[in-house]
Amino acid sequence: MLLASFIFFAWGGVSYSFILVFSVLNNYLFGRLIGRYFGTSKAKFSLFAGISINLLLIVVFKYANFIVLNFNLIRDNFGLEPVAISKIILPIGISFYTFQAISYLVDVYRGQSKVQKNLFHLALYIFLFPQLIAGPIIRYHDIARQIVSRKNNLIKFSSGIKRFILGLGKKVLIANQMALIADNAFNLPPDQLSTTLAWMGIIAYSLQIYFDFSGYSDMAIGLGRMLGFDFMENFNFPYIAKSIKEFWRRWHISLSTWFRDYLYFPLGGNRKGLKRTYLNLIIVFFLTGLWHGSSWNFVFWGLFHGLFLVIERMGFDKILQKVWKPFRHFYTLSVVTISWVFFRADSFSHAYDYLHSMFSYKSFNINRDIIAGFDSFLFIAVAIIAVLSSTTIWLKTGTLIETTIKKSGINLYAYYKSFAYSIELIAIVLVLFLSTVFLITNSYNPFIYFRF
Repeated sequence: MLLASFIFFAWGGVSYSFILVFSVLNNYLFGRLIGRYFGTSKAKFSLFAGISINLLLIVVFKYANFIVLNFNLIRDNFGLEPVAISKIILPIGISFYTFQAISYLVDVYRGQSKVQKNLFHLALYIFLFPQLIAGPIIRYHDIARQIVSRKNNLIKFSSGIKRFILGLGKKVLIANQMALIADNAFNLPPDQLSTTLAWMGIIAYSLQIYFDFSGYSDMAIGLGRMLGFDFMENFNFPYIAKSIKEFWRRWHISLSTWFRDYLYFPLGGNRKGLKRTYLNLIIVFFLTGLWHGSSWNFVFWGLFHGLFLVIERMGFDKILQKVWKPFRHFYTLSVVTISWVFFRADSFSHAYDYLHSMFSYKSFNINRDIIAGFDSFLFIAVAIIAVLSSTTIWLKTGTLIETTIKKSGINLYAYYKSFAYSIELIAIVLVLFLSTVFLITNSYNPFIYFRF
């Protein structure tokens, strides 16, 4: 698995594989030092040094261009010549494996995990290819035992296959189709964007990013199961949330819990008074935004969510509990959807102009030809499936049917299970076939993780 993981990563750029190797050696060394001096000031220094080197890697390779760009803007205001810097290409997966490496050092320092003395076992944890480039972020204490010993069987392996195909279908059949609408809307100059297409674009993007992110997580979880690993769930129907707080309990769970456990709690969490709690939330979501990309748009997106979390913490959550549930859903989806504009737009001015198109009427006729291009059975069917699949309706329907049959007293349950299994098998095969066809025919296949 380690060899396969290295080949997999090197396929995307051999030179950047050495960064990953360096990360492994760095964290192995400082992990051993923390273990040797456990409970002493030397262990704390080793932790600080190890984390600093990890963060230095991500700052250099992910944020150097962003830092120099902003520094040059300041210099320009004083009439100074800009500082030259070569364009640094973002190594794939660095945001994920850096956070995983930090979690290892912290877990060892806290005594939650024993120091890993086997270099190859630690390398496998950081290199593990199923979730290397797109998550979920795996904490060391959750997977340490599995690296040494795993149990696998046909049921688990077949479950992994089904989960992988489900994720592949989410990505190829839903997210990629929604991307066509979103990209058409966001690529238009603002003065050529109608209100109708603006709303279609951001709703499509909201569905695209959910099915893209959760689809990759499903594929990683599925691949992990095939190899005997149990990875944590990463998405839990976030669009059914009734508050921003609940949304972040359901969205990108591995990232939000990482920030909670390794930043929010060490900062004091909610134990040092309300003002400190609000400040901690803002710090966490400032860094959450920055983690997603080296752009002020991402920072604003993070702060936007942080602001609403503070507002809810100040008492708005108690008000929400007393209002009609559909209003709570509407409030949450409105905040999340508007925030996605900043996440998707290329700049602040682009986001502002896009929002202006959404909230000031611009005639449908401006984009009649573009909108008509999506007036087909394929896009309408995909859109309906996407909306329904972002809720728990399929799960609730299946549970309701099963419960009704069990309570009926009629001996149909065994037949129902056989029928349900047959339908599931047909659906899985169909999803795999359609996904393969779409990929082979070079259909539109954006990889939005490259932005992060």
